[in-house]
Amino acid sequence: MRTALVLTLALGVAGAALAQQAPGGAATDITNAEIQAVIKKTPNLPVSDQQIRVVSINGDYNLGVGVVHRAKTEKQSVGGSEHSQIAEVYQVISGTGTLVTGGTLEGAKQRDANAEAVKTLTGPSMEGSRIVGGVSRKVGPGDVVIIPPNTPHTFTEITSPEIVYLVVRMDPHKVLPAGYVNKP
Repeated sequence: MRTALVLTLALGVAGAALAQQAPGGAATDITNAEIQAVIKKTPNLPVSDQQIRVVSINGDYNLGVGVVHRAKTEKQSVGGSEHSQIAEVYQVISGTGTLVTGGTLEGAKQRDANAEAVKTLTGPSMEGSRIVGGVSRKVGPGDVVIIPPNTPHTFTEITSPEIVYLVVRMDPHKVLPAGYVNKP
């Protein structure tokens, strides 16, 4: 129930920020059962980022909702990424970790435009070997982090057995495929 409330609030904030005076449209529901089914599709992977749905908001912009789970790590130097056209909102469902945002991506390279993640999750993106000069923060259940476009981000440590978080992706450039539905 709490996840649905936070998702509703995030979608409302995103809609208000991106579409002023837009005509009304049909609401889209994503149930906790759907979220849990997507999480269970890849339980043994160290990282799983799966889009649940991408919807067009009155033809003005697209909005994606996904779920990510990451396995426990211990103080490892990991790469980072940034997305040039997508803003992301993370809402932690379970687990704890350290999220780094901002700074500079070291060794940044453009992701393959044909990669599934680029086509369905994040749009054009850069990835690098690590983030230099970013801001670290501990995050846990209920925490929300807003990551603007072109902002490097990565988890450097997962301190619980895993961390699971909902991702709302605001797509004003319509690079994500509106109508996409993940079939559990």
